Amino acid sequence: MSIRVSHVHGEHIAVATAAGTEILRYVYRPDPQAYESRKPYAHPVRTLAGRTVTGYRPSDHRWHKGLQMTASHLSGQNFWGGNSYVRGQGYQVLPGRVGSMRHDGFTALTVEDGRLALTERLTWVAHGGEEWAGETRGLTVHSVDEEAGAWALDWSIRLTNARAEPLVFGSPTTEGREMAGYTGLQWRGPRDFTGGTVFGPEGAADAGALMGTRGPWLAYTAEHDEVDAHSTVVFAHAPENLDETTAIHPSHWFVRAEPIPTVAFSWAFFETFELPPGASFAYRYRVVVADGAWDRDRVAGHLKGLPW
Repeated sequence: MSIRVSHVHGEHIAVATAAGTEILRYVYRPDPQAYESRKPYAHPVRTLAGRTVTGYRPSDHRWHKGLQMTASHLSGQNFWGGNSYVRGQGYQVLPGRVGSMRHDGFTALTVEDGRLALTERLTWVAHGGEEWAGETRGLTVHSVDEEAGAWALDWSIRLTNARAEPLVFGSPTTEGREMAGYTGLQWRGPRDFTGGTVFGPEGAADAGALMGTRGPWLAYTAEHDEVDAHSTVVFAHAPENLDETTAIHPSHWFVRAEPIPTVAFSWAFFETFELPPGASFAYRYRVVVADGAWDRDRVAGHLKGLPW
């Protein structure tokens, strides 16, 4: 299926199907609220039938914005947004710890054969204004398949430490809060996804059982309000992410269906890791957005047909 891409310079890039359904809006203009950690995000994200599968600034966590790259604990700074978890004190309002990710420009943006590929340069800036890291980000919209009722978004990151000292990545769990290891690429679902069904390649379909586990993919399916329809969102690792000989640190799933719908590819769930000065790390992720309540076999089969 062909796609149409529009660019409002300084604000966002939108992708729509030939039928006119906007399936992705990538917003890179600075957020107005510094406490929510200003950074680019994807919202709304929609299925081919037009069902929205991302939430934006929900009342419980105003800093949750669709699909976004985050780092909840980074050398004492919070690039997630909102309250910071402090060992022995719980969540604290600490505006001086909230950093931001500055959009520095696009180095590539191509649309060809139903595929959008863009490369973005960003700088991670600590609250005080010091530039801590440079990021090269890639987003690719592809495999827009009307027959399958699905499309795919690949999201890559290559992060380089710009400081003269190591960057230390962690999470609330590494600070003492059990089973709250959120950080990395994070999805916040819409309110009607609360209580949805979560499953991986094997085992029980239960968010609680999958929290903190490792695996190549995870799927979240739910029924929408207002319309008689389900949607499914699939989160998948590129093979090298789970290769302990190449990945900088093991990845684990952060996933909840209650009280909020959210999934994160956590790169520092249980343990911290350090990125030395001048060093880089890279990850690649895939998100498949589908109409309908897909089951395990359908997810596995579809992913198998999307080679990396």
